[in-house]
Amino acid sequence: MKRDPSIIIIGAGVAGIATAVTLQKAGFTGFTILEKGSDVGGVWHWNRYPGLTCDVPSHIYQFSFAPKPDWKRVFATGPEIQQYHRDVVEKFGLEAHLRLGTEVVSTVFDGASWTVTTAAGEVLAADFVIVATGLLHHPSTPDIPGLGTFDGPVVHTARWDDALETAGKRIGVIGSGSTGVQVFSALQREASRITQFARTPQWVLWAPMTLPQPRLVSRALRAAPRVNDALHQSLLWGSAILVDIVTKPTWRRRLVQRYARVSLQAQVRDDALRSTLTPDYQPLCKRQVISGSYYRSLKAENAELVTADIAEVTPTGIRTADGRDHPLDVIVLATGFQAHNYMRPMELLGRDGLSIDEAWAQGPRAYRMTAIPGFPNLFTVLGPNSPTGSISLQYSAELTARYITQWLERFRDGDLDTVEVTEDATARFNEQVAEALGPTVWNTGCNSWYFNEAGSIDLWPFDRRTMTEMLGRPDERDFLIRTTTPAD
Repeated sequence: MKRDPSIIIIGAGVAGIATAVTLQKAGFTGFTILEKGSDVGGVWHWNRYPGLTCDVPSHIYQFSFAPKPDWKRVFATGPEIQQYHRDVVEKFGLEAHLRLGTEVVSTVFDGASWTVTTAAGEVLAADFVIVATGLLHHPSTPDIPGLGTFDGPVVHTARWDDALETAGKRIGVIGSGSTGVQVFSALQREASRITQFARTPQWVLWAPMTLPQPRLVSRALRAAPRVNDALHQSLLWGSAILVDIVTKPTWRRRLVQRYARVSLQAQVRDDALRSTLTPDYQPLCKRQVISGSYYRSLKAENAELVTADIAEVTPTGIRTADGRDHPLDVIVLATGFQAHNYMRPMELLGRDGLSIDEAWAQGPRAYRMTAIPGFPNLFTVLGPNSPTGSISLQYSAELTARYITQWLERFRDGDLDTVEVTEDATARFNEQVAEALGPTVWNTGCNSWYFNEAGSIDLWPFDRRTMTEMLGRPDERDFLIRTTTPAD
C-alpha cells in the first residue's frame, strides 16, 4: 500500500518554490511550506532597496516550468522578480500548502520522523524535512563603535524601510559589493551629498542594466512558447562559458578580466581616482559586480569615495581613522549577509542528538549540495557548495528537487523508512570539491564572502554536466537505507 509522506519545506524562495512544484508534479500532496517572511520570494522579498536589480539576464533567472516571456527589462528589477515568484505560487496553487510568517526554531529527529517547532510554539510532525532556506537571508551588521549612537536612521539594505526619506539627505553607504554599488548609484541621483565608505575596491563590469526588453520581443515570445523555451535553454547552455571562465584559467577568463580593466579605464579618466578604484586581486575572484552607472555616479559632484577605515560612528555622522568627520543624515549598511548560516540559528538535531553546529564544526558541508550525514530524511536544496555565480540557481534547485523526489517515491512505495548519506560518501565528495577548487578564479588570492568560517570556498567548482550526472539517479552505495520489517 502506497504512503503519502508528510513533508515540510522550510523556505519559500527559489529553492522552496522549485521543490514544491516538483513534488506536486510527482503526485505528492502532503507537503507544507513554512516561510518566516510575510511573502514569498526569499532574497527578493527581504531585499527592497532602491536600485535592486538582478545581475543575470531575466530569461535565465526563471523556472523551466514557469516561463515568463514578457520581462520588462533585460536585467529584471527586484520588485518584478518578487512578483514573478508570487505569480508562480498562485499559478501552481501552492497557497494551499504555504504558511507565511511561520519561523522554524527547532527541527528534531526522533529516530523515525521529524518534529518541527515554530516560533509561535506550534509543533508539527514530518516524515521528511527539506531545508530550502538559501544563503542570503541573515543580514550581516558590522561591529562599528558608536553605531547605536547615530541620531539619524540606520538601515540595512536587506531590511529596507520603504518610508525612509533619502532625497536631499546626506547619505553614507557602507559597502562596495553588488548591493553597495546598486544602492549607491540609485540614491546618488537625489541625495544632497552621498559618501561611499569602502575598504576594498571592486572590479565592476559595465553592462546595460536598465536596458528595456522591447515590447515587440515580449509579444513574439508570448506568441511562440517554443521559441521562448529555446531562448531559455540556449541561455542556460550558454552559461557553460561562464562556468569555464571561473573554474579554468583559460583565454576566456583572461578576456573577461581584460574587459573588467577596460571598463574601469574607459569610464574613470582621473588617474588618482582610477588608482583608488583598482583592486589588488584578479577580476572575478569575488562575486562579480555588474553596473552601467556606478562609475558615473561616483564621479558626480555630490558623491565621494572614502577608503580610510571607519574609526567610529558619532551622533552626527562617521569619523574615519584619518581623523576626518563626515556629517550624515542617513547611514545605509550594504554589508551583505552571514552567507554560510543556511538554516541556522534554527536548532537542528539529527540522529542521536547530533546538532548541526557539531556536524558543521569545520564549516558547512554536504553530499552533492543536498544531504548531510547524521540527518536522516533531511535534504537541502541550494545547500553547501551551491553554484552561486556560475550555474542557474533555478536549474540547480529543480535538478536537486527531482533528485530528492526519487527518495520520496521510494518511501511512498514502501522501499524505505529512513535514508541517510554516509560520512564516507560525504568526505569523498568534499575531497573532490577541494581539489576542483584549486584552479578556480575564486582561489586566486582575494578575501570574499565565498569563504566559510573554516577558510574553505563554499561554491560549486564543477560544470553543469557534472552536476546533472551527480544529481541524476541516487547511488545507493552512498546511503544508509533502513526499512522497518513488518510484523508477522
